[in-house]
Amino acid sequence: MYLTRHQDIQGPRWALDGYWLPQDFNLKLLLELPGGALVGFLKAIPVAGAANDKLMAPIEAEQEVWACGVTYARSRDAREAETEVKDIYEKVYEAKRPEIFFKAIGWRTVGHRGTIRIRQDTRWNVPESELTLVINCQGEIIGYCVGNDLSSRDIEGENPLYLPQAKIYNGSCAIGPGIRIAQAEELRDLQIEIEIVRENQLVFEEKIRSSQMKRSFEELVFYLTAELRFPHGVFLMTGTGIIPPDNFTLQKGDLVRIKIGSLMLENEVQD
Repeated sequence: MYLTRHQDIQGPRWALDGYWLPQDFNLKLLLELPGGALVGFLKAIPVAGAANDKLMAPIEAEQEVWACGVTYARSRDAREAETEVKDIYEKVYEAKRPEIFFKAIGWRTVGHRGTIRIRQDTRWNVPESELTLVINCQGEIIGYCVGNDLSSRDIEGENPLYLPQAKIYNGSCAIGPGIRIAQAEELRDLQIEIEIVRENQLVFEEKIRSSQMKRSFEELVFYLTAELRFPHGVFLMTGTGIIPPDNFTLQKGDLVRIKIGSLMLENEVQD
């Protein structure tokens, strides 16, 4: 089952497998249900005609996106190389507690084919392709979407305490194109791919599998929800194992395509 959110004449509207759900359908209410009841609930909802192609980020305005860092060995190595504060990322990678941080609120999140940005006060910016978990209010994983956790590497490299400025700014968070309903077991070995196109030329591509992640999905969700309630569910980016080379930075006009499993998120970099 596949949920998408669209811009309709009367405002945002959800669709299921390409067909309109009732106008009053709301993802927040859906994520209040226990995981075992979710599929049956969706099957019972009447659908209408075919939805349009005007996709929006598959998140409600008040919902939150959180993110994890240093969950792949490649990410640890890149962070160690960029920072002047040595050993900190090795300690994070090996620690019992994962790195988790707030990324975006729903109304600030960009959808498929929306515009992403790089900070204007930086010189080194990269996309981060991340399997993004969709989690209900009980802390159960009910599906996934594709995430792009854009990052200003020079800001974080200068001082790890600058992480919020490196990660949280206008146009720094994209998720989409929709939500694939799935259990955690189905997500453990998905292929994650990224392509960056500049002036119609492929300038970077790489792939990795979610099975190369050091930490389990359940572990990340446990620490996120240990002392935080999400009554309407939450989205969790699970970290990246793909890091462009040190001499690469995003530029205006770049097209970033991230594919995870059967889903692809595409965004253009603009001011």
